[in-house]
Amino acid sequence: MSTTTADRATARSGGHSAAAAHGRGAILRVLLRQRLRRDRWQLLIWILCIAFLALFSAASIDQTYGSASGRAELVKLAIANPTVLVLRGLPQGTSLAAVTFFEIYTFLALLAGLMNTFLAVRHSRAEEESGRAELVGSTPASRLMPTIATVVHGVFANIVLALATALGFLASGLPAYGSFVAGAAVGGAGIAFLAVGLLLAQVMSTSRGANGYAAAVVVIAWVLRGIGDAIGTVTGSGTAMVSGWPTWLSPIGWGEQFSPYVQNNWWPLLLQLGLAAVLIAAVFGLQAVRDSGAGLVPERAGRRDALPTLNGPLGLAWRLQWPTILGWTVGGALTGVLAGALGSVVSTSISNDPSLSNIRDAVAHLGAGGSGSMTALFLSAIMSIVGVLAAACAVQAVIRLRQEEVGGSAEVMMATPLSRVRWLLEFVLVGLIAIVLVLVAAALAAGLSAVAAGEKASSFNDAFAAAAAQFPVALVYLGVLTLVFVLLPSWTVAVGWAALGAGAFIGIFGALIKLPDWLRHISPFADAPVVVGKVDWTGGYWMFGIALVALAASAALIRRRDFAIG
Repeated sequence: MSTTTADRATARSGGHSAAAAHGRGAILRVLLRQRLRRDRWQLLIWILCIAFLALFSAASIDQTYGSASGRAELVKLAIANPTVLVLRGLPQGTSLAAVTFFEIYTFLALLAGLMNTFLAVRHSRAEEESGRAELVGSTPASRLMPTIATVVHGVFANIVLALATALGFLASGLPAYGSFVAGAAVGGAGIAFLAVGLLLAQVMSTSRGANGYAAAVVVIAWVLRGIGDAIGTVTGSGTAMVSGWPTWLSPIGWGEQFSPYVQNNWWPLLLQLGLAAVLIAAVFGLQAVRDSGAGLVPERAGRRDALPTLNGPLGLAWRLQWPTILGWTVGGALTGVLAGALGSVVSTSISNDPSLSNIRDAVAHLGAGGSGSMTALFLSAIMSIVGVLAAACAVQAVIRLRQEEVGGSAEVMMATPLSRVRWLLEFVLVGLIAIVLVLVAAALAAGLSAVAAGEKASSFNDAFAAAAAQFPVALVYLGVLTLVFVLLPSWTVAVGWAALGAGAFIGIFGALIKLPDWLRHISPFADAPVVVGKVDWTGGYWMFGIALVALAASAALIRRRDFAIG
């Protein structure tokens, strides 16, 4: 039987379709490999940090509140004080597994949200800013395939994150099935925020704006969840709660409804994935109608004439970084408000119930130690968290140096009479100013909130002393990372965030989980000056010396290296 012309046309059409499909699959694999290669270290650090937090949180709670009665008192204290619920989560029982999820889940979901929004913007808006997206779009990949690759890459990263988190809980001895449900709650929140980051990358015109608004959405989701938990309803057992309505506005709050180790619900995953699907559909719709490099929110036009403050490198460094510094400063102030208010609450609760004395020991271990009033110890412990914010602000100041170098702006400035040493030290000075602003804002807010909660005026002294103890810690990160930038510039970003994350965890939580002393003292946070009771600034003096030596070496060595080297 002969083949008709129509049959031959159909065969050719089917052959071309198959070839096109094969070609699209090959392009997708290439783009995925590129993303995996580019993100391999960043994702590894994020995922390992989150998994280790899951692992060590269970161990810490088991050691601190090993008895059922101790955990019951902890849950009752949280339920009696809504501020604790804002910081922690939704109590759902007194078993070790349930209390572990209550204590750590919201923080893990917050980290997962930030990981995913940064990933989304890095592979979308940042690619358009650099011009790489336009080059890729001129190939057979077209404009949509890179976005598809980013979605697949992000979903795969969150599946790995969910499994790693589950294994962290499982390795600490928690029930297997509930651990995988808990991992799914973290991974599902991550996928939802991946979609948020992709959408804001379409809306905003710059990667800095997209990252800023995406991070704000993650924090707002965390706050909404906290408000919903704080106004929730206590169930008949008295050790569990049902969320209030604001929790249902947050993907992080949806994750709490998984209720791992208690009910092990899977239906909240549908909410998280459904939100992601809707937002990703909107992403593809927007990308199909907007110009490459443009955002729905146009970039604001600059001033006709530059301000006089931009005549020098210091003014320029400040202009480039002030929005970031403002964000960290506001975060420090909010943390200070919570510290002052919670210090009074926890102090009153423990004085009224001696059975909660183990909480006092745990709080002392979170800070630099010492002996004194519970409010002072609590302020010292929370200021350790503020110290992390101040150090993060310093890390970003040094990373900005690297960005200026890679972007070519530094080379342009070096064509002027400006010296390399002055250029370097002006950015370092902005980092130093940022550290001071974060710490002062936190101390002032903590003192005011403590006095408003009924504490004595001496709380101001305690707050500023605790904040001052974190200054040399942040200064070490500023100085040492500046030296890394000078010697190994391509390592600046990875070393900065990895050192901060590892140092914060080991230094702040190391004593709680019984890490060896030699390991704990690798972290500057473990050697912060003691300011409660018997004051000891020995560790602070050492850190001042290390920071000054590192900065002096950086100033001497910056003269001798080429710019924009990998």
